[in-house]
Amino acid sequence: MRIWPIIAVLVSSWLTSGVIASEPMNATSVFVENVISSPAPTNAKQIAVINAEFGLKRVDSQGNVTIFQTTRVPLQEGNAYGWRIKLKDYQGEVKWREVLRLPKPPETWGTDNGEDFSISADGTTSVTRRTQSPSNGVIENFWTIAPGDPVGNYKIEIYVNDRLLSTFEFELIPVKQTKLLP
Repeated sequence: MRIWPIIAVLVSSWLTSGVIASEPMNATSVFVENVISSPAPTNAKQIAVINAEFGLKRVDSQGNVTIFQTTRVPLQEGNAYGWRIKLKDYQGEVKWREVLRLPKPPETWGTDNGEDFSISADGTTSVTRRTQSPSNGVIENFWTIAPGDPVGNYKIEIYVNDRLLSTFEFELIPVKQTKLLP
């Protein structure tokens, strides 16, 4: 008879912790300073984010990639924009999904060969899925601006194990043309 109160307490604590753990997280940010963590399914590793950043991709003379953080991306062919997320103490492969929403369909969509990539019926949303081993705990993805990409508001959502890690909202802005003097 004494086992029933113990079972009731255990079940109650499991239900309570499940409710607390399933509260939505506000992951919208361009830069995350605090560690964000959430319980992982029993068959998956726990994911904690140390840093999340978005902006223009810059490559120095040694090939090192940095991100110039901005939410206004000049619509200039060849510019690359994207995100980088550093995971805390993560070992092994990560399966991530990126959802990219555009204000209207571009003239063309293009990706590297062999990617798991799909486009919505209206042509405004793409989903990219990758499995990668993070280098120093970092996962990232970049897009290169091509002719026909629309100006306007964009949104990227990054998921790992169906958990939203970060959301980046930004704008592609037209580049002002300057007149050349004769």
